[in-house]
Amino acid sequence: MSTSSGVSEGMTTTIFRAFATIIFSEIGDKTFLIAAILAMRHPRLVVLAGAFGSLLLMSILSAVMGHVLPSLIPKQWTQFAAGVLYLVFGFKMLMEGREMTSDNAKLQEEMQEAEEEIENDEVGAGGSNGNSIPLESMEEGQVPSSPSRRSMKKNGLADGMRNFCDLIFGPVFVQAFVLTFLGEWGDRSQIATIALGATHSVYLVSLGTIIGHMACTTLAVLGGRYVASKISVKHITLGGAMLFLMFGVIYLYESLVASTDDLPIPIAADSISAI
Repeated sequence: MSTSSGVSEGMTTTIFRAFATIIFSEIGDKTFLIAAILAMRHPRLVVLAGAFGSLLLMSILSAVMGHVLPSLIPKQWTQFAAGVLYLVFGFKMLMEGREMTSDNAKLQEEMQEAEEEIENDEVGAGGSNGNSIPLESMEEGQVPSSPSRRSMKKNGLADGMRNFCDLIFGPVFVQAFVLTFLGEWGDRSQIATIALGATHSVYLVSLGTIIGHMACTTLAVLGGRYVASKISVKHITLGGAMLFLMFGVIYLYESLVASTDDLPIPIAADSISAI
């Protein structure tokens, strides 16, 4: 009975760690604001499907990437690396939170960057392939150099794949999917998910991160700009920093305990002779 309760408690702890990591990393983040801005311009359900589909794929890929690491590196070292990563992210978030002002200037900067990314994506997907000649340059007699055949082929392949996806899923879905995926790749939440996948069950980590992403994306689509204007990004960042630091200490402690358990136990000579 105690064994089953301990297993269920460990599963709940893993899911909570993954969920809390996503919540404190994503609320007010660029991808959160991208989903909020797109939801104000396009149907919310389509934006939610595109953004969450991208985060679902990212969560599974990151957890699987972390799951592969223990087969290459001993588990105590992956736990140690996870602890170091969480401590680094925690100290970084702590410094960012202390430098933030109470007027959410950082949030306004993130929102401006998100709007610029959306505008650039819409311009790039609106039929311009980057090879058009500006009218002013034509009037001045300036003819830009033609792009190489390799770059034209690469751009043509990318545009063709996007047009095909637009035809199947719709341009709004594809835009939300692509912008969210590019915004999350290499982000703090992805690296933290990889660290979690390296130290826990890939299924539990995937479940926790998916629930966290679903909650954040739904909140962003339903009222992201209103929520972002009411919450204090400074307090969320400081709270996330404390959580990351706590997780870092826990992982370092677990790696120390695991390395201690792997040490050989000396056997006294008297016990051997008695045998």
